[in-house]
Amino acid sequence: MNGGSGGRHLPGRGSAGRDPAGRRAARENVRFRRGRGVLPPDRFTMRSRLAWLNSATTRIGTTLDLERTAQELAEFTVPRFADGAAVDILESVLRGDEGSRWTEPGIPPMRATALCAIEELSSLEPTPVGETFVHAEQPHETLLHRYCLRQGKPVLLSRMRDDDFLRVAPTASAAAKMRAAGVHSYLAVPLIARGLLLGSADFVRAPGTPPFSTTDLALAEQLASKAAVFIDNARLYGREREHVVSLQRSLLPRVNPTTPGLLVHSEYAPAAAHHGVGGDWYDVMALPGGRTALMVGDVMGHGLPAAATMGRLRTVARTLMTLDTAPERILARLDLATRDLEDEQVATCLCAVYDPADSTYTLASAGHLPPLLLDGRGGGEFVPVPIGAPLGAGVIPYDPLRLRVPEGAHLVMYTDGLVKSREEDVDAQLGRLRSAALDLTPEALRQGGLVECASASAARFDEAVLLVTADSPLPAGDLRVWKLPQDGRAASVARGLVTEQLAAWGLAELADVSELVVSELVGNALRYGNGPGELRLLRGERLVVEVSDTGPDLPQIQHADLSDEGGRGLQLINMLCRRWGSCRTVTGKVVWAEQNMPS
Repeated sequence: MNGGSGGRHLPGRGSAGRDPAGRRAARENVRFRRGRGVLPPDRFTMRSRLAWLNSATTRIGTTLDLERTAQELAEFTVPRFADGAAVDILESVLRGDEGSRWTEPGIPPMRATALCAIEELSSLEPTPVGETFVHAEQPHETLLHRYCLRQGKPVLLSRMRDDDFLRVAPTASAAAKMRAAGVHSYLAVPLIARGLLLGSADFVRAPGTPPFSTTDLALAEQLASKAAVFIDNARLYGREREHVVSLQRSLLPRVNPTTPGLLVHSEYAPAAAHHGVGGDWYDVMALPGGRTALMVGDVMGHGLPAAATMGRLRTVARTLMTLDTAPERILARLDLATRDLEDEQVATCLCAVYDPADSTYTLASAGHLPPLLLDGRGGGEFVPVPIGAPLGAGVIPYDPLRLRVPEGAHLVMYTDGLVKSREEDVDAQLGRLRSAALDLTPEALRQGGLVECASASAARFDEAVLLVTADSPLPAGDLRVWKLPQDGRAASVARGLVTEQLAAWGLAELADVSELVVSELVGNALRYGNGPGELRLLRGERLVVEVSDTGPDLPQIQHADLSDEGGRGLQLINMLCRRWGSCRTVTGKVVWAEQNMPS
């Protein structure tokens, strides 16, 4: 047993059939071994061989996990067929690639994947499971590589001589321990499926067991043929699942944006189950005035269709969030978009908008599990967000909830894969989640530790998404908010406030452009928005000026003729600023403009 080793193909050498003493020892070994369930050759009848091979179809390949399938092969053969077994798989196969014949010089990269042995062979030193096999002391090509890997032929050593152990064991030390343990017979067979080599399986027998015969070799080859099909199925499934997971991850945010006043940790955990990849998603998006939009959702179903629907919904949601900061209206429009999908999918969604000016969340739910609020003082409760119908059900509107959070609080948003269980109801599942969250330190919670200790983590059969937010107080004075008068003095007041604040920040060089911008924004609010509401000035990576009003129409740049008296203000803003935009709010809209900070 080698965990990635070599042997010699020596037909008939050392056969017990030519040695009376060998036959006598074999009979004694048979009597000694009957108690361990190994049948002697004369009792391993054709019927028992067929029954044993037939049982392999139910005991090997019970899952679509490649490593588990290899382990099942090793355990199936010990002690019924051999005293020790090792299964080694090509590294390329473990990566999901096609198997092949090894034709390059040198030793092919193989990984020890499964081991099993009786207690009497526990002192052996095979290559540990999970390690890539390398002949540290024997860099030359072994007969296992020459026959199993290059030619797809088995290797049989009925009776091993002293020089055979170094050709079988991975190291001289392992060879010495095999010799000391009394290992006397060795057999290796290639694992071939669809004409492609996947790896090898090798077996040893110890004192008390007759040596391997050509009949045993034929039996091992038939077993290897069956097992190779199961291993190849697991490989194909693993490759397909990896493709779906890769697609799923590519449809999710690569990194979370840096947003003022809020720290966000996101986690995506695919399930181990073959159907566990699907339509869970999350998104974090910076909105005007330092606000942050947060969203988690779950498309019903699994596989590529659910992942594709998730990608389409996330794209629509991001577009909507650039135009509106009201979560309930975002969900209402998402419902319309979901109903327009050809595959008639249904999804749950939780949407939140955080405003650092007053440390508040505005939340709305479309059939989603409630978020968990940890107050930072040892307590935690689920937020009673009004639960609307899932997206695609056609039942709107949605009701928002405004929530002010204390300093040091954490808001946990998640999908049901984090808590889903087949044994408990949803209340018990949520209770376990709350207890697990309270047991974590704030640092562990912010680093996604809840994924590992949540109630469903041990046997999660569905993917999970986790968002954990923590307030991060803005540096003193980085966000300023003023209420503007509703009359003609508003523009003058706004210019004075902006100029004074920029001087206090040491950004006086931005004052000229900022005065022009705020004058235009306030003028538009007076003319088209029923008067200005608030003026917001944010100093961060860039300088943002924002004016709110109650008007329903979002401004757009228009072409102005030479004789027109207006229509050029937004053109100037577009030329002087890095970017600008507008977004609806619960009470109307905000119009904002962004400038680069001085180098």
